[in-house]
Amino acid sequence: MDPVALFIPCYVDQLYPAVGLATARVLERLGVKVEYPEAQTCCGQPMANAGATKAAAPLASHHLDVFERYQQVVCPSGSCTAMVRHHYHDVLPNDPRVETVAGRTYELCEFIIDVLGVRRIEGVYPRKVGIHQSCHGLRDLRLGTGSERMVEPWNKVRALVSSLGGIQLVELARPDECCGFGGLFSLDEAAVSGAMGRDRVADHARAGADVVTAVDMSCLMHLEGVARRGRSPLQFLHVAQVFDAAMSGAAVPAPV
Repeated sequence: MDPVALFIPCYVDQLYPAVGLATARVLERLGVKVEYPEAQTCCGQPMANAGATKAAAPLASHHLDVFERYQQVVCPSGSCTAMVRHHYHDVLPNDPRVETVAGRTYELCEFIIDVLGVRRIEGVYPRKVGIHQSCHGLRDLRLGTGSERMVEPWNKVRALVSSLGGIQLVELARPDECCGFGGLFSLDEAAVSGAMGRDRVADHARAGADVVTAVDMSCLMHLEGVARRGRSPLQFLHVAQVFDAAMSGAAVPAPV
């Protein structure tokens, strides 16, 4: 297999670099050669979401410059993956590279399942875990079925997380409800955003989780902020961090 390029969201690079490192380690343990193109910057999603398409265009064009030479690109974010795959067409409607790069860009869990063909992560994670399903991952990338769809349920993230030894997945009352972050929404509608976040934190707490995981660190960042203000003991970890800890043995309690 050719080297896989890591596409790391700017907020992960700046605020949660451990998530990027965990992503690289997980892929390497699965036999993937990983490269990190250092010229990468923001993909332009914040500007595009605000309607500033022209401002997003130079960033999107630069992203294509950086990643067009790779056959596969993996990103630990549903929202940034969705930006490249589904929304670059609007930002750069006349750039022929969009279709090529979009078709080669994958969120971490879907890459593991759909490209590598891995159905089970070998490792132990003896914790009670709640899965937050980000809106972009669930409904834009179709990493799983939303509760509004009348089809047989399936979920790629849950399938991989549940394969870990010793893990206990908790059942939420509203398993695919938005956390309320939504980028600029959390600023423009702060009161609504905060209320939605508190609902999600309370749902995980009621279900008995001690760890909340997701494919988007942006959602977890919002939920962690809400939890800290409410003095909740919940821990928030990206799925890559959960897999990394399980595969390395770091999640196994030391013998007494």
